[in-house]
Amino acid sequence: MYNIFGEFDSAAGINETAVNLRREGDMENLKVLAKENGIDEDVLAAFVEGDILYLCDDMTAAIGKIEVEAKNVDCAEIMEDWVEYIKAQCFEKPEVAKAVRRKGRSLNGCIAALLKWSFKHQHPVDQKIMKAAGVSAGRCTLGIPGMATAKKIITDYYLEGKG
Repeated sequence: MYNIFGEFDSAAGINETAVNLRREGDMENLKVLAKENGIDEDVLAAFVEGDILYLCDDMTAAIGKIEVEAKNVDCAEIMEDWVEYIKAQCFEKPEVAKAVRRKGRSLNGCIAALLKWSFKHQHPVDQKIMKAAGVSAGRCTLGIPGMATAKKIITDYYLEGKG
């Protein structure tokens, strides 16, 4: 995932490397840097042309990291929604966007925190619902956080140990 440049701890780290690569005229590695960090090709082109001073800000660096990590995680259905909730938190809370970029924080870790909550908060499904669903098991439980709870878990995960 971060094979050439490694995982950056901040947008500032990405930008410092990008500025140095542009100064050196190393466009190939600049493309690699952008790809490894989920930076849009149009943004890269504007940066290379000098139309913008920096490759990314905290939010675009966070969204890029989430998108790169999501390509390496087999997400489906509710987990895809969770990924979108993470992105939404980056838009809504600048401190979350900054924290998403930190080393040691990952999409895998965040989804694990959501899954951990899900297992701890399972509730029995009513027999009438089970019957209507055609479920013949003697007992069924479900524990999926609602959107507000999921966003709180996401925020707590990324901001944990902040400082």
